[in-house]
Amino acid sequence: MSVALLKSSGVVGLMTLMSRILGFVRDVMFATAFGAGAAMDAFLIALKIPNFGRRMFAEGAFSQAFVPVFTETKTTGTHAQARDLVAVVMGTLAGVLSLVTLLGCLAAPVLIWLFAPGFGTDPDKHALGTELLRWTFPYLMFISLTAMASGVLNAYGRFAVPAFTPVILNACLIATVFIDASSVMVLAYAVFIAGILQFAFQLPLLLRLGLLPPPRWGWRDVRVRRIVGLMVPVMIGSSVAQISLLLDSALASLLGDGSVSWLYYADRLMEFPLGIFSIAIGTVILPALSAQYARRSGDEFSHTLDWGLRTILVIGVPAALGLMIFAGPLVATLFGHGAFDAYDVRMTMYALWAYAAGFMGFSLVKVLVPGFYARQETRIPVRYGIVALCCGMAMSLGLFVCAQWLQWPAAHAGLAAATSASAWINALLLLRRLRRDGAYRPQPGWPAFALRLLTANAAMALLLVGLSGTLETWLALGVHARGVRLAAIVVTAAAVYFGCLWLVGLRPAHFRRAQGQR
Repeated sequence: MSVALLKSSGVVGLMTLMSRILGFVRDVMFATAFGAGAAMDAFLIALKIPNFGRRMFAEGAFSQAFVPVFTETKTTGTHAQARDLVAVVMGTLAGVLSLVTLLGCLAAPVLIWLFAPGFGTDPDKHALGTELLRWTFPYLMFISLTAMASGVLNAYGRFAVPAFTPVILNACLIATVFIDASSVMVLAYAVFIAGILQFAFQLPLLLRLGLLPPPRWGWRDVRVRRIVGLMVPVMIGSSVAQISLLLDSALASLLGDGSVSWLYYADRLMEFPLGIFSIAIGTVILPALSAQYARRSGDEFSHTLDWGLRTILVIGVPAALGLMIFAGPLVATLFGHGAFDAYDVRMTMYALWAYAAGFMGFSLVKVLVPGFYARQETRIPVRYGIVALCCGMAMSLGLFVCAQWLQWPAAHAGLAAATSASAWINALLLLRRLRRDGAYRPQPGWPAFALRLLTANAAMALLLVGLSGTLETWLALGVHARGVRLAAIVVTAAAVYFGCLWLVGLRPAHFRRAQGQR
């Protein structure tokens, strides 16, 4: 990998880490200022609706369709042709999304009912969600235009500005807590403003590159039609995941005030280590796997997958155990203050237990999927993902009915458990297929590796169980005392874990790939 690529990867990685840290700070401040009641539930649903569109359209189907077409035009055509493509795509995209935004704002009451039918029994909550959505829905239009601008800049090797852009949303939301924490409406205003700022932040660099022409409508343009044609199959694949998320949010809204928020905060705690470690490993191995497949180096391909699996187990298993055993102290320390009361802490803890059980499933998927993409095989992961999501939706419905029948107060945790089970199903299907195809063959030494891993994790788990104490003990401590105690225990647990790995003979050299595998 060249120095330029390394530098670009470092910039993107640094900006991504900054965004995730700010996102975590944002969630802590949300919990402190607004808690996990009806108002926060309404805002999270109002934010989730444009985010669903963003994941399926802006950062999903559109980006995957637009970037290859634009890159081809830039590479094989002239600068004027690239500039013309930007004009016609930006004009058409803005026109279509303006209409979608208008319809979304007008249909806000229907969308709130669709995503959160439980709000229908509370007119005030439904009305608040509707008002919030009319401010947050335009974010879909702005973030879609931002995704287009980011694709153009990345094609010209400009990575820093697009990578920094997500930080703007978190910064705006954090600022609102200092400006006015009396109503969640201020959060909706911040989302609207952040969408405008994120798009505007890209424009000076586009102008400097000579790629900011006057937008024009071009629905009949052959290039636009080609982009739309490429988008359709991706949107079909993405729609299943969105339907699953829609079902979970709809069921959570039927469980009463706080359920949507408890799931959100628990998911954010689980996503933090997943985003830092698991996604990073998947990103690192994809280029190596692609090069090895191109060289028809089957053994090296298998070795790299084996390296990825062992590395994610060394990092992911203790993370999953920590999230599960230390769920109560983590939630109490990070969220348990201000408007986020002891009941909210306990309910979020239950959800985190369920998500933690699926942490390794989510992590393994991030490592195994590159084994298919590197071979230019995209249909199999999509098919397995659909199977897993359908199983998860069936389990969500089943657990929801059982919880209602048994009147279980933590029914929302059942939805999290179904999501975790879905991740495990997906991971096992992917692993079985890689084994069946002969793309992955476990390398020698797995029994000894597993024994070392088991020993170190058992030692760390015993330490955490001994030091965790009861949830009431943590809630009785002050905010500062909780933070100091949590940090001390986390550092001690990490030292015990890695110290045990060293004592049982696991060395960093075991995870250094040979030069041919890089």
